[in-house]
Amino acid sequence: MKKILMRSGMSPLNNFDPAHIASTNSIGGNVGNLVYAYGIYRTLTTEDVMIVSDYYRLNPKDADMINANYDGYIIPLADAFRPDFIGHLERYAELINKLTIPVYVIGVGARTPFDAQKGAKYEFDDATKKFVKAVLNKSAMIGVRGQITSDYLTGLGFQEGVDHMPIGCPSMYSFGRDLKIRDTNITKDSLVSINNSRLSPDNVLNFIDRSRHEFGNYYYIPQWLKELKMTYLGGPDLPSQNKVYPESVLDEYYTGDHVRYPVNIPTWMELLQEVDLSFGARLHGNIAATIAGTPSIILPKDGRMRELTDYHQLNNYWGPDITEDTNIWDIIEQSDFHKPEKVANENFDRFIGFLNKNNLDHAYKETMYPKTTPFDEKIKNVDIPGVVTPYVTAPIDEQVRRWQAFNDAENARTERRVKREMAAKKNDAAKIAAYKQEIERLNKKVKFQENTLNRKAVKATLGLADKVAKLRGNKK
Repeated sequence: MKKILMRSGMSPLNNFDPAHIASTNSIGGNVGNLVYAYGIYRTLTTEDVMIVSDYYRLNPKDADMINANYDGYIIPLADAFRPDFIGHLERYAELINKLTIPVYVIGVGARTPFDAQKGAKYEFDDATKKFVKAVLNKSAMIGVRGQITSDYLTGLGFQEGVDHMPIGCPSMYSFGRDLKIRDTNITKDSLVSINNSRLSPDNVLNFIDRSRHEFGNYYYIPQWLKELKMTYLGGPDLPSQNKVYPESVLDEYYTGDHVRYPVNIPTWMELLQEVDLSFGARLHGNIAATIAGTPSIILPKDGRMRELTDYHQLNNYWGPDITEDTNIWDIIEQSDFHKPEKVANENFDRFIGFLNKNNLDHAYKETMYPKTTPFDEKIKNVDIPGVVTPYVTAPIDEQVRRWQAFNDAENARTERRVKREMAAKKNDAAKIAAYKQEIERLNKKVKFQENTLNRKAVKATLGLADKVAKLRGNKK
């Protein structure tokens, strides 16, 4: 069986509970990362291929270990072409250049303004070039999220259709070729799901806040790791920025028991299948709703969201167009919630074509409509934790249980760290002892060679002296 390493904080087949995830950051800072990872795991797991998480470990010194144990390395990324990821791009390039196995980038995007211009220069250009060149030496082609990133790479000298191609987000292909959005009756009494990002501009934050008051029944789904700790442990609160955003567990979102934090995809899907509408400023928060078959409105605020919205035809309302007069009911009225269905088949086929170009096996080799996949059979045996509800509304015994679980997770993490450090020291001690033995061996060899050379020098000198003496005797 082939073993393929994959960049991810956890496998969908791990049943990590909220305490473990909060302690180890298995979501890479944002639970939205689980969405596109899930799509790749489900698509690429076969009877002959096992996907193994690298738990976000990135160390170029691991190259020999990776070469010896894996048949390939999958690196799915979000908006990795960005300033604060430059160091990671450079370390990945260093690691990839040392690998002898194929490396596949299945989805990557550039962080750009909403109105990104072709040919624009960014501070991450050089790091991007190093990374892309390294990957192309190990695979046929890179899959990018959308046209903005494709144009960006073209501007750096890489050829679209040869070096890279838009494939959208793998999360959109999580459940196969077809996509079906449910018809729902959206009223003031509907149960809706809201998502948001504190990085959104004020006009978007204000719109989301006033829109939630239009519905008496709603869930709020935060995504940051810090918000998981707020939800699960009751804090600490987010540093206040005086924005219209739930920064404290004393906010109505939390005290009113509206918050639901999913720590895996199956329970996230179940939650979203309960609601009549999802809206907000989170990319994967609304993609999750779309693949769950729920009507959704996404509010793109930058280039990374815009290119995926365009590629998958996600029902949207542009963030920059939102004003104080923008009304959620007007947006609902003009929405075509079935738009993503219309391009789903074509996008899926292009994605599968990309996998085939890279000689990647997948669950759709035999048919585009398998009754079940190997991944589906495996996940049936996983005991999956439910969504996290607010700490502030939980009974005392549940609050105590959560802190006990988190303390246990922290202790386990500390124990693992200590074991790694001790093992490293042990390895270092062994290396030092080996180095000393080698130095001693070399010193003996040098001493032997010195003695040998000395003997040869003496013999040569005596021989030369004898020849000189004989020469002088002959002259007499």
